[in-house]
Amino acid sequence: MIEIFRYANSRVEKINEFEERCWINITSPTDEEITEISEKFSIPADFLTDALDIDERARVECESTCDLIILRIPFLEENSEIPFTTIPLGIILLKNSEIVITVCSKNNKVVTDFITGRAKTFKIKDRTDFILYFFLKTTHLYLNDLKEINRRTSAIEYELHQSIKNEELIKLLNLEKCLVYFTTSLRSNDIMMERLQKTNIIPFDSVDTDIIEDILIDNKQAIEMSNIYSSILSGMMDAFASVISNNLNIVLKFLTGISIILMIPTLIASIYGMNIELPLQHFPYAFLVIMILSIVFSVAGIIFFIHRRWF
Repeated sequence: MIEIFRYANSRVEKINEFEERCWINITSPTDEEITEISEKFSIPADFLTDALDIDERARVECESTCDLIILRIPFLEENSEIPFTTIPLGIILLKNSEIVITVCSKNNKVVTDFITGRAKTFKIKDRTDFILYFFLKTTHLYLNDLKEINRRTSAIEYELHQSIKNEELIKLLNLEKCLVYFTTSLRSNDIMMERLQKTNIIPFDSVDTDIIEDILIDNKQAIEMSNIYSSILSGMMDAFASVISNNLNIVLKFLTGISIILMIPTLIASIYGMNIELPLQHFPYAFLVIMILSIVFSVAGIIFFIHRRWF
């Protein structure tokens, strides 16, 4: 899908034709759309297809007609086993035009917030500001998602206190995978942005330099948060794996004790159920005596287990 936008009247407007200083947003394009954009703006086809590769790392690549910036952005998919992951977003800057092209394999919050106006207002005619606000929005989304991961971790931790199942541990494992994806993507974004800061691919004035330094600080903070949460999750999973195993042992010990206690009257009843001469078999109150003996021995067994702290 190809969408065209421009900045007018202090907001982003959708238009139908390409024009100078517009923003072209491409989402999950078909082969025909890739060919159309590639031929119209003289863009190497791999600039468009690389941004659609889910495993593409954050990087900067330059050609004679355009520059490519690939940014790893957070992506939330609630119905997935791993809800928080990252995907590449390609930003293509044409050298002979003020047009900016973004390419992504999925609809994402970074682009959607710009289109709907939920993001901070920016001017499409200023390509440098456009890119910086994309970086800033991406970093803030990482920080927000990390807080959400921490909140979900706390909720699962509460469930684990009384649990003897593996379901909660699997949820923690999936959240740990999310943190691994975040850490890897944040680090590649950090390297990419530092390279942009040190090179002349994008001209930065003093204000822009301050902004990108703030973005780098926020990005490093997100990396530290991801590392801390990952370490906490790893330790928590080890601890609760032991807790679950201990809870299971307690349940098994209790059930084993119950089985032993129930075995006592069963043994007595089995012995007196044999078809041979037995003591008290002609005694009129033999059944009552056997029942009393069964109860006495069972209670004695319970007292013994409680004394040994097996119950």
